[in-house]
Amino acid sequence: MNIFVVGASGLVGSHCTKVFQNNSWLTLGTHLNYPTSETVYFDPLIDNLKDFFSVHNFAPDAIVHCAALTNVDFCENNVETSHKATVLSTAKIVEFCKEAEIPLTYISTDYVFDGKQGPYSEDASVNPLNVYGAHKLEAERLVSSLKRNLILRITNVYGEELRSKNFIARLMEDLVQQPEKMLNLPYDQFATPIYAGDIANMVFLLLRDQKNGLYHLGSSDYYSRYHLAVKISSYFEKNKSVKFNPVQTINANQAAVRPLNGGLLNNKFLNEYPNFSLTNVDSYILKSLKNEL
Repeated sequence: MNIFVVGASGLVGSHCTKVFQNNSWLTLGTHLNYPTSETVYFDPLIDNLKDFFSVHNFAPDAIVHCAALTNVDFCENNVETSHKATVLSTAKIVEFCKEAEIPLTYISTDYVFDGKQGPYSEDASVNPLNVYGAHKLEAERLVSSLKRNLILRITNVYGEELRSKNFIARLMEDLVQQPEKMLNLPYDQFATPIYAGDIANMVFLLLRDQKNGLYHLGSSDYYSRYHLAVKISSYFEKNKSVKFNPVQTINANQAAVRPLNGGLLNNKFLNEYPNFSLTNVDSYILKSLKNEL
């Protein structure tokens, strides 16, 4: 199978690309702002996909759209930019998929919910609290217009990446390097952190088996950001420099409102793939330490 991965230089996209290639699928991966040696530049708002694939001599059997503008506070303060990056770019990809009659997999978020009754199953009512969540939901609805689509909601993704942008990777680096640092972390925002490698393997299975529709990809962990940091720090007993200050979200002075009891239930996926083995935070940390992070 030939897979076009939009946003392949990011955390989820890079893991998806690796899993696809390990399963002998041919991939073409892209970047927008963060180039790598294994990706090509692509701007869905500017580049014509037909011409793009012609130039790269690539005929996709499916598209996996991992690219995202995930800075929630930036989106709140830059509504037009957020709409272009999340909604208009997705609309152009959806249009191509309709014409080419190929499936589109779209990576979404638990921020489509208001965080009052999480973690959430796929049949829960959506009610985004911020611009980012509203735009992701708008993009979801565009994707759902396709006859063949996968909408995969995820949250608090962690794992190996070149930039170490994700919270767990950055924190582990700090705990190794020991800078003097005080982190103010919400103790009342809960989510289900999930390993990017698990997401990639889930995406592979769903594409391989030609699944369709909405899936929540969650994990077995459920943490607030503060308690997650405390958990990670417990593996670094010599840490004296990186400290955590628990704060209430309402006092965090964030531009965008956050859902508090967020997270996702993965019952639907696990009912279809009961033998799938999930990574948890503890196993990831132990593996990383063994590999001498």
